[in-house]
Amino acid sequence: MQELVILLVFLAAVGYLIRRAVQSLARPKTGGCGKNCGCDTKTTPATPERLSRT
Repeated sequence: MQELVILLVFLAAVGYLIRRAVQSLARPKTGGCGKNCGCDTKTTPATPERLSRT
């Protein structure tokens, strides 16, 4: 009886993970945060200078 309960819990967890993976792969690839906040257009001019110093 205990093995059956463990098996059911395990199968439920595997099913949950598979469902999450399918949902993640089925989402449209819009990128960014999706809130139209403009975060992809914000750049700082000092960033290339900091990277080139190393």
